[in-house]
Amino acid sequence: MSKPTIYVETTVVGHLAGRQQSDIIVAARQLASRKWWDARERYQLFVSRIVLDECSAGDQLAAIERLDLIGGISVPDTQTTAVALANSLVNRHGIPKTEPRDALHIAIAAVSGIEYLLTWNFKHIANPSTRDLIQRICQDSGYTPPIICSPDEIIGV
Repeated sequence: MSKPTIYVETTVVGHLAGRQQSDIIVAARQLASRKWWDARERYQLFVSRIVLDECSAGDQLAAIERLDLIGGISVPDTQTTAVALANSLVNRHGIPKTEPRDALHIAIAAVSGIEYLLTWNFKHIANPSTRDLIQRICQDSGYTPPIICSPDEIIGV
């Protein structure tokens, strides 16, 4: 039996590597991320060049921690192919024009045939009001959309 495939979006890495927060929502997300991470061997994980670039940004020590976490995770070579789908996601209002990287996260996962996209980005990626539109755009472009979910939703899959 093959393992479920998961594209790990940058917000999950940030919650894994971030210092423990006192805000209860952020702390709960950190805990759920760590619980999922502890079971990561049950999944085949992927990140993209975008995730690597985003994890490299900011405070140098924090960047090193983030990159250490995801070192060795597979990077699909589909970013160039995914640009057309990302453009469709933006042009058809699945993702705001101000967030082209978020469109690329979804597009890379879809073009790569990855089953799940794991994120804490509820504003643009795991947004219930745009989720159906994102799925339709992917399907209209000939791709099976990834199931977009958060770490607490995928625990047990």
